[in-house]
Amino acid sequence: MIRRGSHRLGDDRRGVTAIEFGLLAPVLCLLLMGAFDMAHSLYLTAVLQGIVQKTARDGSLETGTQAAQQLLLDNRVRAQAAALVNNADVTLTRRFYRTFSDAAAAKEEHYSDTDNDGTCDHGEPYTDANNNNVWDADGGDAGEGGAKDRVVYTVTVSYNHLLPIYNFIGLDKKQTITAHTVLQNQPYSDQGSYAAPGADKHCV
Repeated sequence: MIRRGSHRLGDDRRGVTAIEFGLLAPVLCLLLMGAFDMAHSLYLTAVLQGIVQKTARDGSLETGTQAAQQLLLDNRVRAQAAALVNNADVTLTRRFYRTFSDAAAAKEEHYSDTDNDGTCDHGEPYTDANNNNVWDADGGDAGEGGAKDRVVYTVTVSYNHLLPIYNFIGLDKKQTITAHTVLQNQPYSDQGSYAAPGADKHCV
């Protein structure tokens, strides 16, 4: 009697689908959350790149070199980024160079690394090639520059992941995306030039 009942129980397939779904559902949900989060990041990156290119083109005009106009353009980028992601931290930088090759190389100004820490600091002497009284790790100078200068405009947006997937797979809570472009300012006047570097200056 018991043996006959055990045989029927072993052949009973009712409820198997529910058990299999219960085992697979968490994995499926995790995959869907990851796909949605990644798609959102890709979408935001594409839109942000378009915003950056439009803003950089506006900034390359003569009026874009004015501090008030730069602030207006930056605030526009912040507003558009906020419309895509609530409570995002938006950082914007402008670095200008004399040539595209300088911008691409982003080569640090020469210095004597006396303490071998890979950074110009603690009073180490350096050559101020652009005469801005600051050692520049990328060889550029802050701001929009002037006529015919090449400007690297960079926007970094940091925000919480769209979905709490980071809780399950050990990701950082913050997602960071960056967009940048390089444009040449309009030739509305003669391009400025740097004076010849003087005596070595010292890092702080």
